Amino acid sequence: MNLFRRMSAALFLLSIACVPAWAAEAPQAEAFGKTKEGTPVEIYTLKSEKGLSAKVMTYGATLVQLHVPDKNGKLADVLLGFDDVAGYESENNQYFGCTTGRVCNRIAKGKFTLEGKEYELAINNDPNHLHGGEKRSLDKVVWKARAYANDKGQGVTFTYTSPDGEEGYPGALKVTVNFFVPKDANRIGIRYKATTDKATPVNLTNHAYFNLAGEGSKTVLDHMLRLNADKYTPTDDTLIPTGKIENVADTDLDFRKPKRIGARIKTYDESAAIGYDHNFVLNEKPQDKDLNLAAMLYHKDSGRRLRIMTTEPGIQFYSGNFLKGQQGKGGKVYAHRSACCLETQHYPDSVNHPEFPSIILKPGQEFSSFTTYGFTAE
Repeated sequence: MNLFRRMSAALFLLSIACVPAWAAEAPQAEAFGKTKEGTPVEIYTLKSEKGLSAKVMTYGATLVQLHVPDKNGKLADVLLGFDDVAGYESENNQYFGCTTGRVCNRIAKGKFTLEGKEYELAINNDPNHLHGGEKRSLDKVVWKARAYANDKGQGVTFTYTSPDGEEGYPGALKVTVNFFVPKDANRIGIRYKATTDKATPVNLTNHAYFNLAGEGSKTVLDHMLRLNADKYTPTDDTLIPTGKIENVADTDLDFRKPKRIGARIKTYDESAAIGYDHNFVLNEKPQDKDLNLAAMLYHKDSGRRLRIMTTEPGIQFYSGNFLKGQQGKGGKVYAHRSACCLETQHYPDSVNHPEFPSIILKPGQEFSSFTTYGFTAE
């Protein structure tokens, strides 16, 4: 019996020794308020051993906070947002950090034809449809969440089924959005998956607003930006693509080498975009790589650098042209052009442009997309 006890104790100690140093504890749900309809909203915190801390919530499968270190190791939240769900339901919210869809960006005049049937959607960006609708788009619903952890890091998986006809779209669309922070890097990855029971358009992204100096800083025009794109999709006066794909060379949309965002923005002040609000066609990725470089954003004073990698063919660069001085987290003011968005995506209005990469998802298929946001400081 004593021998048995000694063996059991030894096995117990051995099992403890085999536990990795990384504590594989799933993030815990915390209350983040209730929606106007009274639905509770939860928020989760994901952490890296390297210093990054991210908060994600069930309302809109939204990235709420993203703390990353600067060149001196000082943490700052580089993401615009609000302190509770009430802020995200207010008119001050301009898609801050949310999962955007079913179809992100614009659909011309809110119409498309699929398998011989015409569909009409909400006109919420006159005269077009924007970011999936106005009442039950993916950013305005409460998702189910499952937090988890393993020896590689921590994550939260959000799920939502958009019923057939919601916001005018065909098919019941089952959507999964997984946020994951690896334990050994200052990086967050977002993986999207979706299935449907009817043919339907799908184009998903995250609408994070970044300021690498820290949210609430006065401007993003001092940031340096590089886009891995030789081409872009020109638009009409309502920001709908013409169908052409043109070179950025010899234009003020040429960010193939790092350039200060504010250096040439005045070129577009009087345009329909009122600044930068353009879709860039990413250069083809190397055949031996799973992800393609999309963008690099750099802030000299803090030393923070953001590197975005993706499976998507395009990226929308938006220079915060409609930020209006609203109060965000901690009462900080979000001034005009005090943040920018870098949204990985298929091209705008692709559903009406057969010459663009298709966004049509059919039964039996799976939509899959993956984007990572990696941070360094120097």
